[in-house]
Amino acid sequence: MRYEYSTLSANLSVEIVKCTLSFAAVIGNRRRDGLSSDNAIAAPMTEIVLYTVPAALYLAKNLMQYSIFLYLDPPSYQILKNLNIISTGLLYRLFLGKSLGRLQWSALYLLAVGCALTQLSNVSDVVFDTPSAGLLMAVIMALLSGAAGVYTELVMKKRPQRDVNVQNLYLYFFGIMFNLLAMTYHDGPQSLLHTNFFKGYNVIVYVMILNHALSGIAVSMVMKYADNIVKVYATSVAMILTTAVSIIFFNFRLSMAFLLGTSVVCVAVFLNQSSKTFER
Repeated sequence: MRYEYSTLSANLSVEIVKCTLSFAAVIGNRRRDGLSSDNAIAAPMTEIVLYTVPAALYLAKNLMQYSIFLYLDPPSYQILKNLNIISTGLLYRLFLGKSLGRLQWSALYLLAVGCALTQLSNVSDVVFDTPSAGLLMAVIMALLSGAAGVYTELVMKKRPQRDVNVQNLYLYFFGIMFNLLAMTYHDGPQSLLHTNFFKGYNVIVYVMILNHALSGIAVSMVMKYADNIVKVYATSVAMILTTAVSIIFFNFRLSMAFLLGTSVVCVAVFLNQSSKTFER
């Protein structure tokens, strides 16, 4: 599978920015609170090596995210990527051993349906013509996304008192290493000494890299202090807020499918919150 050089370098750039911001946060915390066993970067290798798994999963997911467009058109991808909502719930139960009640599962299914509805358009019927290879890749990508999130939560909460910024530092360090290996495998050793690492970059790309980096750090905070179920709901609500901003700044026109999907998402959020009372 061939990738654009800028694609691989952008992934690496995101990991470098995340790692840099996490390191700065660690230093800032040390100056404020002093050095302790919880914010020390040095740790047993048995603890550090755990972060190789989510780092590898995130790399595989990110690379597949580009490859999948060889088999899926954008509308089909936007709809099928909501499979990761269901896969997250399944893997959340499998790896973390946390069961969801019937009302919570109903809310999760509604959330996936609602998100898919918001992305329907007049060309969305092409999803029914998606080749089997595309469907298989969509399922694999959903599983990778869910597994990466669930395993990250598992590792983050394995030592609750550990400074989340130090944990991020481990995760993003391995992210850098794996992306370097991917670039070396793809373009050869000379890619590491590429004379134009930022080829194809512009202001928008730099902004997107910073946005992805900040989003990644925010997600890790959710994994540490909340859970993956909160993450999928937050991501879905964020999608609706993004559309609201698009209406204001980009003259985005609301469709009936979007309004219906938004309503279903709101019902799903309400059911999920209500389940905490009804299923005690």
